[in-house]
Amino acid sequence: MQHADVKRNLIDGVWSTGVGATDNRNPSDLEHSLGQFAQGTAADVDAAVAAARRAQPAWGRALQLRADVLERAGRLIEARRDVLGRLLSAEEGKTLAEGVGEVNRAAQLFKFFAGEVLRTPGEALDSVRPGVDVEIRRQPLGVVGLITPWNFPIAIPAWKIAPALAYGNAVVIKPADLTPASVHALAEILVEAGVPAGVFNLVMGRGRVVGEALVDHPGLSALSFTGSVDVGRGLIAKAAARQLKVQAEMGGKNPMIILNDADLDAVLPQCVNAAFYSTGQRCTAASRFIVERGILAQFTERMTQAMQALRVGHALESATQIGPVVSEAQLANNQRYVDLARQEGATVVGGERLELATRGYYMRPALFLEATNTMRTSREEIFGPCASVIAADDFEHALALANDTAFGLSAGICTRSLKYAREFTHRAEAGLVMVNLATAGVDYHVPFGGRKGSSYGAREQGRYAVEFYTTVKTAYTAY
Repeated sequence: MQHADVKRNLIDGVWSTGVGATDNRNPSDLEHSLGQFAQGTAADVDAAVAAARRAQPAWGRALQLRADVLERAGRLIEARRDVLGRLLSAEEGKTLAEGVGEVNRAAQLFKFFAGEVLRTPGEALDSVRPGVDVEIRRQPLGVVGLITPWNFPIAIPAWKIAPALAYGNAVVIKPADLTPASVHALAEILVEAGVPAGVFNLVMGRGRVVGEALVDHPGLSALSFTGSVDVGRGLIAKAAARQLKVQAEMGGKNPMIILNDADLDAVLPQCVNAAFYSTGQRCTAASRFIVERGILAQFTERMTQAMQALRVGHALESATQIGPVVSEAQLANNQRYVDLARQEGATVVGGERLELATRGYYMRPALFLEATNTMRTSREEIFGPCASVIAADDFEHALALANDTAFGLSAGICTRSLKYAREFTHRAEAGLVMVNLATAGVDYHVPFGGRKGSSYGAREQGRYAVEFYTTVKTAYTAY
């Protein structure tokens, strides 16, 4: 039986109970509960999809309403960014500054796609046959299922929800079970902004229950997923078997090349940010520093000093630069990789679990020195504040090492050479390429996505989102 103050699922405009509740604990302070959140069922998914299918046709025709709802939602998020940022940091563990920044990004996404509602592209062409006109239109898909991760608990839901709604689809979203509070707060804002009943539905709960029911539901027109590689690959296979349109953002093992001519004063803060901020829990985090030998000793010394100076602490304390890891399971996974790095022959600096004033999932960031690109710690995504330092003979060797990975999300280079910068942007096998910038900083109005094992399907964000959230219809008219 659920307690009266359980945060509920939103199905067909009604806040609905599930079959139980999960306790959302603060990873900075395990004595602090952020509340109880409903656990949905397969029956809840059925009800949500049915409601979405009923509501979508009218929503798909209501251009001005769509623009107005998204604009209002963006403004409400923006007005509450400090409160929402504090909530986000308390449940996920990133610093308060990062939490508020992420909420602000969510607001920007909704306002951007509010404008895109009235700019949905199309074409009018002459037919090759006299007396015939051709129109090419983009139309909504129908009902889109969204499965979102815990590491960006409001920004990633926003960059899926906003375009899905903007282009006339109805939505059923299952957020990560570790971080339901941020998406629940977003659902409350969408209701306040005037989204019609059934157009947006929230079903919280376990992936093995709610996630699988959503993936397998015959009423879906498309599915967008961000999460682990293994889950993503299984989801893609299921979707392909029944020809469901699918988009998947999965993992990364992102390189940053440091050439001999790099300005270390300028790029070192970018390297620290890329590897360790957000506790390294970003699919775009740099986890391989590929360093030309002429600067290797200097880079290693300065990077080690900068890493050891980072202040690990409670996410809501102003002095904190690195918050806790999100969960006990993730912390244990990180510690296994720290141990593995030693076993593989790397020299490990940092990486130990920390006991601080509040009981939480704290660890010191880690560098794996004298690493090689063949080590498991250099090839497998750790998803924590851990990075390998790998020596390279020259630019060509560094580029070959950077591309020698099963992933291809983000890649960076630090150099003063325009020649090498240009070569890298052309030849790096990644969807996002950074020059003298952290691998993890992206804008909301341009496409996001990778290559190889990192991404599947159309790009996310910006105007490229229209490729996934619409279908193309060609209409011929004789006159």
